[in-house]
Amino acid sequence: MSSEVTREPVPAGSAAPGGGSSPGPRTDVTRALLGGGTYRGLAEQKLTPAEERVEKIRRTSGYVLAPLAFLCVWFLPQGMDSQQQRVAAVLAGVIVLWLCETVPIPVTGLIGVVVLVLTGAGSVNEILQPFGSPTIFTFIGAFILAQAMLKHGVAQRLAFFVLGLPGVGKSVVRIILAFGCITCVLSAFVSNTATVAMLLPTALGILTVIAQLMQDQGIVKSDFDPMRLRVGAALMLMLAYSASIGGLLTPVGAPPNLIGRALLEEATGTTISFGQWVAMAAPVSASMLVVLMTLLLLLNRPETRKIEGVAEFIADRRRAQGRMSRAERNTVFAFCLTVFLWLLPSLLSFVVGMDSPLYEVVDERLNEGIVAVLGASLLFILPTDWKQRKATLEWSDAAKIDWGTILLFGAGMIFGAVLGSSGLAETIGQGIFAQFGVSSAFVITILAVGLAILISETTSNTAAAAVIVPIVVPLALAAGVDPVVPAVAAIFGASFGFMLPISTPQNAIVYGSGCVSIARMIRTGFGFDILGGALIVLLLPVMAGVVGVGL
Repeated sequence: MSSEVTREPVPAGSAAPGGGSSPGPRTDVTRALLGGGTYRGLAEQKLTPAEERVEKIRRTSGYVLAPLAFLCVWFLPQGMDSQQQRVAAVLAGVIVLWLCETVPIPVTGLIGVVVLVLTGAGSVNEILQPFGSPTIFTFIGAFILAQAMLKHGVAQRLAFFVLGLPGVGKSVVRIILAFGCITCVLSAFVSNTATVAMLLPTALGILTVIAQLMQDQGIVKSDFDPMRLRVGAALMLMLAYSASIGGLLTPVGAPPNLIGRALLEEATGTTISFGQWVAMAAPVSASMLVVLMTLLLLLNRPETRKIEGVAEFIADRRRAQGRMSRAERNTVFAFCLTVFLWLLPSLLSFVVGMDSPLYEVVDERLNEGIVAVLGASLLFILPTDWKQRKATLEWSDAAKIDWGTILLFGAGMIFGAVLGSSGLAETIGQGIFAQFGVSSAFVITILAVGLAILISETTSNTAAAAVIVPIVVPLALAAGVDPVVPAVAAIFGASFGFMLPISTPQNAIVYGSGCVSIARMIRTGFGFDILGGALIVLLLPVMAGVVGVGL
């Protein structure tokens, strides 16, 4: 960690700036929050005796519950073919292990991949193919860029700028809301993954400042665990969830939008224009953002609402930072180039149209994974000391990125692909629709949203849209119902999936910060899945009628 961002711990017994004495050891907040990390064992966390007992029971129970779930699904009649039953059994066991955290979560994903092969759910090459997905390269490149921003203090510099804006820095609630709004707007045009990747270092920098001030002012103990702060969980989850909300705003905001819209047009001939989509989605997204903010503050109540002395602290730290170093300038250049190349296809679509050959070439070649790796590679080329042949980053820096999250999401993509190729996802969807016997637009819409959210929790958002929309449209037509609203509702629901780190790339990225436990993500995500789904069901038909979308 560079001297620009490392805050020296206050000696034991010395006076804290905002409170009384702080006897005993003092946590190095900067090292804890900006050092990265995902899974931590019990010995690596600061737990009360009661919390430790509960954690031991939860983690030990997985040794019994996971095999039991696997065997129950494997042997009990499920009304599906043998391959689908194998996949379902393995997935059931893996989900239990994820919930119990019996072994490190990334390792659980790898165990599931191994068992898929051993049980004959697919060939080795077929099952491992998703590990070569461009999304994996997006993770690697984005994490390396974030590592450079953290190492050289760029994240802290951006954090101090945001906190210094009038009226923002003094309120924790305003900081979280500001981040939600910024993320939501950006992700309407940039991929959700790229948006979260570019904003995560700044969010971590801001959280570090907040945690240091809370420590100095005696709001928390001097030897507290900054990775377990509720305000940190709220900020990270706002970053991830608001990106999914923003992705609904435009047809290009998320892949499920484009795929679902194309499937709907092919099946019904109905075309939803860019303007109609925005007009229909904007009230839904705005309402979701308000509900999300309320839910986050209720379930992850910040330790404090106001931070005193922020202005003075920020002014002192900005003076101490001085002018940008060569390493900072190199990092900002690589980062801005990456963001520009991420934005370029969307900008071209406005200028020349999505049917233009130029747009098609640029969109195909400037894949976000390739762009992320390109930007990260520049950090190993741009020099900071040419005489010493020293670049902006060394490989030892890149080795510190959170490879566990990359492995975890790769395993999640494998399960999503197997769910689709085995037909299990489609079987689940058809079974649910047949079970409930639908006949009205309202009921079909509820089931479409619910099923899309359910499938998006365990498979990719794109796959969820590709599976659900082709089921919903003929079902609605058979029932004599306009299929447009249920289909769009399914598209919106497919962009959900807030409960697990593997549900969306943005979930995995913020989980990789180490500031959000899987239990907290599940609890908050479950609540927002329900409330967000309800908003889609209630508001979308109204807005579709207002903008004139439908047959």
